[in-house]
Amino acid sequence: MQIANYRAPLYEPTVDELETLKKLEMGEEVSLWSAAREHVSRRLLERGLVEQDVNKQWHITAKGRELIRRAL
Repeated sequence: MQIANYRAPLYEPTVDELETLKKLEMGEEVSLWSAAREHVSRRLLERGLVEQDVNKQWHITAKGRELIRRAL
């Protein structure tokens, strides 16, 4: 029996997640390793706000940019 992952109907990013998205928007490199060290949730990847390339570098998506604009 497989248990489905629960997702809350409303997603509210943490301050750390918003800061990471802003860094990516400004062109700063954020690797999965540095994000994990900074205690940033993998929710950014799970929600499609960032994507990861073969070098494990994160890149902000259009959906992530939209979230930043709404938060400002």
